[in-house]
Amino acid sequence: MDTPRPAPASDFLVNKKRIRVFGLSFDDAVKIFFGGNAIVSVLVLALITYFLFQEGFGFFGQNHRNLLTYRQAGLEYVDFIRTQESAHTALTRYLSDLRLRQFNDLTVAKKQSPAAANQALAAFDEFAAQYGDAVEPLRGLVSDLTEQATAIKTKFLIAEDKKVERQQLAAEGKSVEAAAVVIETVDFATELKTLTGTLPIYKETTAEFAKKLDAALVAAPTMPMPELAGRLDRFRQLTRDYLATFPATTRSLETWDYTRDVPWYQSFTAFLFGREWLTASFWQDWYGIVPLFVGSLMVSLVALLIAVPMGVGAAIYVNQIASVAEQRFIKPCIEFISAIPSVVLGFFGIAVLGQFLRWLSQQEALAWVPGFPFSERLNILTAGCLLALIAVPTIFTLAEDALQNVPKAFKEASFALGATRLQTIIKIVVPASLSGIISAVLLGLGRVIGETMVVLLCAGNRIAIPDFTAGLAVVTQPVHTMTGIIAQEMGEVVRGSIHYRALFVVGICLFFLSLAINFLAQKIVNKYRISIG
Repeated sequence: MDTPRPAPASDFLVNKKRIRVFGLSFDDAVKIFFGGNAIVSVLVLALITYFLFQEGFGFFGQNHRNLLTYRQAGLEYVDFIRTQESAHTALTRYLSDLRLRQFNDLTVAKKQSPAAANQALAAFDEFAAQYGDAVEPLRGLVSDLTEQATAIKTKFLIAEDKKVERQQLAAEGKSVEAAAVVIETVDFATELKTLTGTLPIYKETTAEFAKKLDAALVAAPTMPMPELAGRLDRFRQLTRDYLATFPATTRSLETWDYTRDVPWYQSFTAFLFGREWLTASFWQDWYGIVPLFVGSLMVSLVALLIAVPMGVGAAIYVNQIASVAEQRFIKPCIEFISAIPSVVLGFFGIAVLGQFLRWLSQQEALAWVPGFPFSERLNILTAGCLLALIAVPTIFTLAEDALQNVPKAFKEASFALGATRLQTIIKIVVPASLSGIISAVLLGLGRVIGETMVVLLCAGNRIAIPDFTAGLAVVTQPVHTMTGIIAQEMGEVVRGSIHYRALFVVGICLFFLSLAINFLAQKIVNKYRISIG
């Protein structure tokens, strides 16, 4: 029997054109099948964007009403005085730090016993007590005004809730029950009279307060050391600057008007430039993204400072120097890091890395390092080190690809001119692949800035802007991040509430930030490809 011969390739090409799939030619079907991936990606991106805006855009209207209530209920009025009280509290902390320095000098440098040191500081303690007690009348006034303003706000919010309840009952067709809902109208002009009527009392209180502070400064003891004397002089100047703000606070109270409207743009600026993220407060909720953005930025910068030298350096070594056996060993090891779940890295940071870094900071030989020793094991440094491990595989792989794409003719020409291997790498290969390396770094940044579990477990979760006056020691402070706040609070908020929508706006900012980083990286990659081509 003759064995059938396969049809020639030309016959297959002819027959392929005759194949029809749902009325489409074979080529059209293949084109649609593979081109559909791009369409799906665009649709997913559009759906995510639509979902984020749908859930988050209502925040700004709610935030505007929130800020308007803050003014109408008199909370803004009370906060003028509360800020004055808080500034005095900060000055008393300065005094506490000054006493601690004196105590350490007596017990460590002069070898006195704690009892003898406390006895030597009796005059300073009397001065500090006099200075701290001077604020008590003002603090009592703030407490009374707080109760009044809180009562006004609560009364207004109850009335608003009743309005919503009546609307819901009317929408359900329960007109009788809707009519039975009693709504108490809040007359802010009448309610705020008791609040603003305390202005004369405030003026008398602050006048007496200023006299007590001046008297306390006169009675301040002399400092035994020049450094401590300089700090006390600095404290005197800070107190004088503080007293100079009293007239401005008085003018703010005198000119305050609850009927003044809150500009619409303030709901945006309060979020974009707000320095507080305070929720579930009995007083006033604030939604400012600055501390979260700064936390994300600081952790990402620390991660890149560690990951870029490691990732790029490893890529250069593997691509230009390592033997084949070394390449086969190093590349899988580095790429395997990306397979480790981030939650496992987070547990490692809590149980091992955080403890190790804190122990390392307490070694006397490393006391010269800024921020050492530190007590917070969960901080920017711990989270940044772990995020660096996550970023290294991304940076290494993309940077190694960029180095691999450098034409061999470049290296051969360099060697022909007598350049060494190191000179060729530094002056020829790396500059030729620089745009690809930069795009690798940017994609590594996008990878770490969107990480959630590591920063949630290891960054410390303190919602505050780090103290940059500490210099490089700022990396030992705990922070919170944009991704961490979403993961931490989303499961606890009421759907549709202002807090719920604020988290979605944080997600929008994070989404567009990551999109911008990736877009920039792609632009650099395209430029790199064009230059190579």
